[in-house]
Amino acid sequence: MNPKKIKAKFAKKINPRIGLIVLSTDVMIEKDFLKILSSKPVDLFVNRITNYNPVTAENLSKMAQNITSVTANILPGEKVDCIVYGCTSGTIVSGFENIRKKVNLAKPEALVTAPSIAALNALKKKNIKKVSIVTPYIKSLNDDVVNFFKGNNFEVTSNTYFDIESDVDIGKVDQEKLYETLSKIDHNNAQALFVSCTSLPVLNIIEKLEKKLDMIVLSSNQALIWETLEKINENKSIKGFGSLFN
Repeated sequence: MNPKKIKAKFAKKINPRIGLIVLSTDVMIEKDFLKILSSKPVDLFVNRITNYNPVTAENLSKMAQNITSVTANILPGEKVDCIVYGCTSGTIVSGFENIRKKVNLAKPEALVTAPSIAALNALKKKNIKKVSIVTPYIKSLNDDVVNFFKGNNFEVTSNTYFDIESDVDIGKVDQEKLYETLSKIDHNNAQALFVSCTSLPVLNIIEKLEKKLDMIVLSSNQALIWETLEKINENKSIKGFGSLFN
């Protein structure tokens, strides 16, 4: 047998590329991204970053030290259109600009987003001034999230937190029980509810919550996916995941 060499023909056009940095313990964010992106002409590439329990400001800052190396290992040497840092509280603790710079050291051409900044932009898009905030975090980290929104000129009308220390345990929260809990909270005349954390199973209950509460409902993953698609000009014809996409 004589092997024969042939010439490959390469595609001239490639889909927009999204690089997603996921906490090593997060069981939810990839599923949520795939749920919405599956019908879109985009390609998703995921790398995981080591995180540390309990979920505290100190451990979130420690995690951020590895952002550049984790980013560099998403299609090394190749262009990625948007890099997504998948941690809400981690972005608040470390600062979005700090995270963006660490990402762009590895992928200088990439646009960058993260849940906290995406949530701010989503609230502004919907002309929201008053927001109710629910987090799964311990109180000190919950307070950091509340102060972040206050510091960006939003009125926080109510705040509820679960006081969960482990990111793994956050991912185990029962979705239907979460719906019942969020439905019964007094949101104190807020215009929107924001549920923080990429590990919480919120995406599938957003539309049901909006009907029940008669208000806009945002989650970390929903806002993050919305902002990511905005950045690559693919945010069209998405139904079933809340009024943010309307």
